[in-house]
Amino acid sequence: MKEEILINNFWKLYGKATITAFGFFWKAGWAFILGYFISSMIQSFVPKKKLTKYMGEANFKSISLSTIFGGVSSSCSFAALSAARALLQKGAHFITVVAFMFASTNLVIELGILILIFLGWEFLAAEIIGGFLLIAISSILIKLTYPGSLIEAAKRKVDRETDLAEDDFDWKKRITSKEGWNLVAKNFVMEWKMVWQEILIGFTIAGFVAVFIPDDIWSKIFLMDYTNLLPSWVIAIENALVAPFVAALTFIGSMGNIPLATVLNANGVFFAGIMGFIYSDLMVPPLVAVNAKYYGKKIAFYIAGIMYLSIILTALILNGIFSVIGIVPDSNKVITEMTQFKIDYTFWMNILFVALAGALIYLYKKQLKEKNSHGDMDHGEENNSLDIKGLFTKAFILILIGGLASYIAI
Repeated sequence: MKEEILINNFWKLYGKATITAFGFFWKAGWAFILGYFISSMIQSFVPKKKLTKYMGEANFKSISLSTIFGGVSSSCSFAALSAARALLQKGAHFITVVAFMFASTNLVIELGILILIFLGWEFLAAEIIGGFLLIAISSILIKLTYPGSLIEAAKRKVDRETDLAEDDFDWKKRITSKEGWNLVAKNFVMEWKMVWQEILIGFTIAGFVAVFIPDDIWSKIFLMDYTNLLPSWVIAIENALVAPFVAALTFIGSMGNIPLATVLNANGVFFAGIMGFIYSDLMVPPLVAVNAKYYGKKIAFYIAGIMYLSIILTALILNGIFSVIGIVPDSNKVITEMTQFKIDYTFWMNILFVALAGALIYLYKKQLKEKNSHGDMDHGEENNSLDIKGLFTKAFILILIGGLASYIAI
């Protein structure tokens, strides 16, 4: 009888976790479409060559341009690393490359919208201020520890293994042309092809973590049980130190970890810990592995180490600034309230932006059809290989289908 009750409870939790995951998708759907639409327009109409030629020095101007360039680029973590490698090959300084990585995963529009929806304006303000702090701190740390010989070896490796085309055009002509908006549609679809698996896996994990992980687990990890015994600054330091490792264990990139940050927020994790978690998207093992492939293992671990120190310092500085100002947000997000399906602004925004996405996809499909009819189909975009990420994605889709069945049946 006891075993039957446990099994019954599991299926109930399984269904609830799945519905929570879908609730996260529902809440964020329009924001993703809006963010990637804006990102696609920027990528289509901003000539990168005009920026990269000013990024060859480790000075304020170059770092600032790299930050702007990163902020208007794709928020996909893997795309950010690929673009960073391209910058290094085109002559950008290593410090500006790291600045670009941070900016492209922390200062992009779509991420800001998502943080505002899930966590509130205080976290959005912290994300923006902290993004600039991260770049400043990491730049100083790299200058102090600059491994010249390793970076030269990394540049040689990049030069040997990549052959990137130049990117230069008249943006005024492109923005008023049919070809320019065809490119927007293509970039929009390409963005989603790059990130949809990461988003699906991240949001599904967030839903299941919210339901299955007991509160006392988070209390033990982030010392919530010791708030009456230890000074708050000690707990804040511990939270900042631990959060990047928690983020690394999720294997999720920048867009997928915001719902998980909301779960941490709902469980009372300190502000410093949540910000440390959000900033750690580039430290997940798959991304460290990509950097190792691009530059070699030593540089990959060096970048990860610089990021870890920068994240901790940034999270603690933010915690101090917001405490002095008196705007440290309370941990009061209720997951069940945030993931409810109801007729509100989210419903109408989702309808509007799904229509926009449909129009862009139609435009992209039309381009493919025209190319195919002329016999110049770009087969380079097709990839039938079954990678580890693909296997994980299929597994998570099956998990969601099973959870829906469980929710309907019980």
